[in-house]
Amino acid sequence: MTKTRARARDRFWSVFSPTSEPPRSALNLRIALAAFGLIVCGGLAVVAVAAGATALAIGLAVLAVIAVIDLVVVIRRRARRGDGHSLFE
Repeated sequence: MTKTRARARDRFWSVFSPTSEPPRSALNLRIALAAFGLIVCGGLAVVAVAAGATALAIGLAVLAVIAVIDLVVVIRRRARRGDGHSLFE
């Protein structure tokens, strides 16, 4: 990145951000949303199986698997980044 672009980016955040800082990564939010999706879709899939709605149960199970994959990807990306921030920062 050129120095001009870096200065323009810094100037942008100093004008438009209330804290004059660039935003942090949204990985924590993705982890929370994926965990929520896993819990909700997994629970509803079990309820759908008990109710005999097989097609709905399969759809919800697929969404739960997608949430697991997203959790794995985000947690690995966060570990690879290695910036030392905790999950709840």
